[in-house]
Amino acid sequence: MPSTTTLDVRRVAGRIGAEIRGIDISRPLDPSTVAEIRQALLAHKVVFFRGQTLDHAAQISFARQFGDLTHAHPHEDAPPEEFPQILTIDPRRYEERYGKQYRELYRTRQYSYYSGWHTDVTAAVNPPAASILRAETVPAFGGDTQWTNLVAAYEGLSDPLRRLADELRAEHRFLAGQQAAAEDGRLLKRINDNLLVSVHPVVRVHPETGERALFVNPGFTDRIVGLSSHESRRVLELLYEQITRPEYTVRFRWEHGSVAFWDNRATAHLAPSDLDHLDVERTLHRVTLIGDRPVGPDGFVSEIVAGREFTAEALVVA
Repeated sequence: MPSTTTLDVRRVAGRIGAEIRGIDISRPLDPSTVAEIRQALLAHKVVFFRGQTLDHAAQISFARQFGDLTHAHPHEDAPPEEFPQILTIDPRRYEERYGKQYRELYRTRQYSYYSGWHTDVTAAVNPPAASILRAETVPAFGGDTQWTNLVAAYEGLSDPLRRLADELRAEHRFLAGQQAAAEDGRLLKRINDNLLVSVHPVVRVHPETGERALFVNPGFTDRIVGLSSHESRRVLELLYEQITRPEYTVRFRWEHGSVAFWDNRATAHLAPSDLDHLDVERTLHRVTLIGDRPVGPDGFVSEIVAGREFTAEALVVA
């Protein structure tokens, strides 16, 4: 039988993030509890759970109470057996696939302090609605993840800049704005063989709350449509500086059994970069909820340039 509980929701930062206590999310939840969690997610953009005992099946079951799940990732061709929805995040896997130089190549491509910030899979015309990440193995120190509130970032712009952003559209793709090195061959081949390119509104109207959020991120946004390359770069840098301002962010310290659940329509996040020089193990598992096409304030609906919608079907060409 689904369990009924009273949620203890505690805010953890001024503009984003809350910890939900007093709940075991490995068990089926009653509809009112699911609704409470959804409302907490919409209000706080990312919610955290501690001390959970989830395996792949339980994580998938929890997520399905909030929507249908995507395949693990557009470029994932080897998810865990019997669990195609699971993306395992472990630097060792990427080294095996793309070579031992992968971490160094990734690090050197981060040309500014905000380069690593991203919203999940916005190269797709329908980026995931939400992501759920659980920690299996984490180091004793370091490896924190940060999130930023894209609604607060939009609201923090001056009126003239908000009006400008409301009218803009941007092209999103993998490795956007990054200079490819010759050593990137295997990675670039994977991306080109599985090309996803989409045009999104720069400001997205949230389909559930009606809030407006900046919908650009350094990880995927390549250019502003209709602007010169110089203008596009300047506008994007201004917006990237805005979305990564510390007052809009929250930082999460992972522990074994920690779970983060974020609204991918209203947040960007930053993976840790402080462990590459250390021989430590860090393994987490992510699932994502199928999203819809973003809609801008002027009614513009995101369009496909290359690829297909991101759904439960595997897209990857190995």
